[in-house]
Amino acid sequence: MSVVVYGIPNCDSVKKARALLAENNVDYTFYNYKKHGVPERLLRVWVAAKGWETLLNRKGTTWRSLDDSIKLSVNDADSAVRVMLAHVSTIKRPVIVGATTLIVGFDETEILSLR
Repeated sequence: MSVVVYGIPNCDSVKKARALLAENNVDYTFYNYKKHGVPERLLRVWVAAKGWETLLNRKGTTWRSLDDSIKLSVNDADSAVRVMLAHVSTIKRPVIVGATTLIVGFDETEILSLR
């Protein structure tokens, strides 16, 4: 099985997810989207599967630091994708992609189902 963990290395939720995978001998590849960005095509697949409201992290410091006009402009999938592409730290972390699974955020039960 091929598992990819997308996120930012210093994010606590990403660290917990990676540790949980390692502890349970789940092989995975880590993709640092702070460093490499997220391809728009891939982000749109995630949004189609989980909804932009799930993927857009409106609780984090990056979102809170955005200009109010940017925040108010987000009202659908296209506007949310534009913001997430421009400010990748507004994507909820981690995003974990398995063969048939897409997990957004840290969820121990879901992550352990990848075993």
